[in-house]
Amino acid sequence: MTSVVLNGVTALSHLGVIRAEGPDAASFLHGQLTQDFALLDASEARLAALCTAKGRAIASFIGIRPQPERILLVCSRDILPATLKRLSMYVLRAKAKLSDASDDYALYGLAGTALTANGIDAGSPPGRHSMVGDADAVTLYPSDGIPRALWISPAGAAAPHGATLDPALWQWSEVRSGIVTLTSPVVEAFVPQMINYESVGGVNFKKGCYPGQEVVARSQFRGTLKRRTYLVQASDKVAAGEEVFAVNDPEQPVGTVAQAAPSPNGGWAALISIQIAAIDAGGLHARSAEGPSLTVEPLPYALLEDI
Repeated sequence: MTSVVLNGVTALSHLGVIRAEGPDAASFLHGQLTQDFALLDASEARLAALCTAKGRAIASFIGIRPQPERILLVCSRDILPATLKRLSMYVLRAKAKLSDASDDYALYGLAGTALTANGIDAGSPPGRHSMVGDADAVTLYPSDGIPRALWISPAGAAAPHGATLDPALWQWSEVRSGIVTLTSPVVEAFVPQMINYESVGGVNFKKGCYPGQEVVARSQFRGTLKRRTYLVQASDKVAAGEEVFAVNDPEQPVGTVAQAAPSPNGGWAALISIQIAAIDAGGLHARSAEGPSLTVEPLPYALLEDI
């Protein structure tokens, strides 16, 4: 993988922005998402999920609070309308207004030297938020050690400095970072821990109630985590939502592809949420027991043990 040059800037047209404004914006989102938004300050960005009452994640976000009464939630554009509609159902008397602000912002992915070229500290840990002129910059999890960032600027503003990065390379870097972004094929497929969100700062177990919180907490504290997400290299094309099978039990799926992208060196990279026991057994394939073979590779972060 080290032979691939991951460096430059690419537009992220597949992402959109939900804007929450008002005196109760932070407290409202705090009561709906898996993360603590009440204490979110201007120097932080937080990964979060919106869950059903059964604890199944229906959307994932990168959230920032550029102003005390304004929060921006970046999510996959294909699930944004349904997510906004669901969140809006629960505003009720809260002094908060939610809107699709995708047309008000331009989103870019930055990799490599493009971070420092645009005034971002490439050595910052994931989840740092800073203002660069009128733009919001968020440091992301790196890909194979290459620093990456999300750039959110007002629509019509000049693009960030840097060479043009192939969008396919950015999608590959997203998979290699190990952080799942939920899209329509996998809505309601996972409890947050099944996509490692508790290990990458996507779940706060000390905050108050939110939809699905009891299920999420029970999965964590009773040692019932049976599925985790792993990074794999696939021999052929795979796609989010496809089932994963093991050769020792070809009839029953043991996992699901959460996210995938073509690898510049051939094959496909994917994140699969799968039974831990099946990972130990090996012999994994996508779509069927005769489908593309899956080779497990190390995650770029440590998984937290069950509490």
